[in-house]
Amino acid sequence: MSSAKSPGAMPTVVLSDPTLGTIPTWRQRILIALPYVLLVFLVIVTVSSKHSAWGSLRIDLALCALAAAWILGMFTLNRAWRQRPRIMAVFVAGLIAVFAVLVVRDPWFGFFTPAAYVYTFALLRWPLQLPGVAAVAVVAATAQTSTADKATAGGLAIYAAAIVINVVPMCGLAWFMWNNQTWHVRRGQIIEELSEANRKLEATLAENAGLHEQLLTQAREAGMLDERQRMAREIHDTLAQGLTGIITQLQAAEQASQDPAGWRRHVTAATSLARESLGEARRSVHALRPQPLETARLSDALADVAGRWSALHGIEAQVTTTGSARPLQPDAELALLRTAQEALANVAKHARASRVGLTLSYMDHEVALDVRDDGQGFDPAQDGDRGVNGTADSRGAAGSGGFGLIAMRQRIEGLKGTLQVESYPGGGTAVSACVPAAPEGIPA
Repeated sequence: MSSAKSPGAMPTVVLSDPTLGTIPTWRQRILIALPYVLLVFLVIVTVSSKHSAWGSLRIDLALCALAAAWILGMFTLNRAWRQRPRIMAVFVAGLIAVFAVLVVRDPWFGFFTPAAYVYTFALLRWPLQLPGVAAVAVVAATAQTSTADKATAGGLAIYAAAIVINVVPMCGLAWFMWNNQTWHVRRGQIIEELSEANRKLEATLAENAGLHEQLLTQAREAGMLDERQRMAREIHDTLAQGLTGIITQLQAAEQASQDPAGWRRHVTAATSLARESLGEARRSVHALRPQPLETARLSDALADVAGRWSALHGIEAQVTTTGSARPLQPDAELALLRTAQEALANVAKHARASRVGLTLSYMDHEVALDVRDDGQGFDPAQDGDRGVNGTADSRGAAGSGGFGLIAMRQRIEGLKGTLQVESYPGGGTAVSACVPAAPEGIPA
């Protein structure tokens, strides 16, 4: 029959999801109805062709009914089974078996090939798609070569060529679809991973922004605290000491009211101290170096400070420098100069000394300043202003109004140096400050 010469045409639509969720609803209905439409058409053709051969017709009709019942029970009425690969593999295998028997009996059943391909592509998972598609292609080739005499070499060659022509492109299409689907899945995973990475990055950036803001706040607070401490030290080293000296000179002038020369000398000293204190206060506000360090080295600045202090208080002060003098960091020179000034101020206020010695020692890796007096000394275990073992006690210092040792210790330890105070009653006092000796401009 002419209808048997070209059965098994290529499918025009291929499903990619057993739930049919990626295909519009009207197309889903067509695809689900397609096998039944083809079976009805083939039953009509079979009845028309075999109406006189009732025995063979009954077998064909029974096989068609079996195929329809198989599709209805395994696929159409059981949507949940479409998500179970093993059941769908059994369904496709059974359908291909019934399809193959029908094609062997009557080649026009090759027109059922599109429905077989649709189910194979839609329901089988890789790599089961390859044998399923190959089996459908072989059945289609069998239908297409029904008129070839397979008992001859020529007929077998035609049959083999038909199998190759059907199997190779359809298996290639199956591989292409699987590869494309794999790529899309991998691409979706990459996009999801990138999205997750972006979300984590955004969260990290937000956290970093919060930490940055917190660090800025802490830095501002630390800067404000440092500036307060600096101003407190500078006020103590300039205004407080200057005012103390001025008061001392004015009191001495008051006591020398009957001695015009002595009175004038004390008033002149008080006026000089006021000018110097005012100048140092202005320099402290602008964070400038003390005047003695502007024009001289540390050793010369110490000699100048000690000389003016000695002339003011009438106490002998001697400055000694050992080692090779060299430039230091400005902060180190300032800390040692202020330490010397504070130590001398304490001698004038408390020690009742007759002699003070200042020794500036330049060593390989450190620079030390020692200030020793022969005064009355004190007991470090009982003096709240100086603290136990020469360590400033902030409670005692605050309570007695003293800030000197605290300021000295903050300056020296801020440069990774050490400050020690040694004293005992009747044995004088020794203040020793030591800082790293890094050249000017090079961090210690």
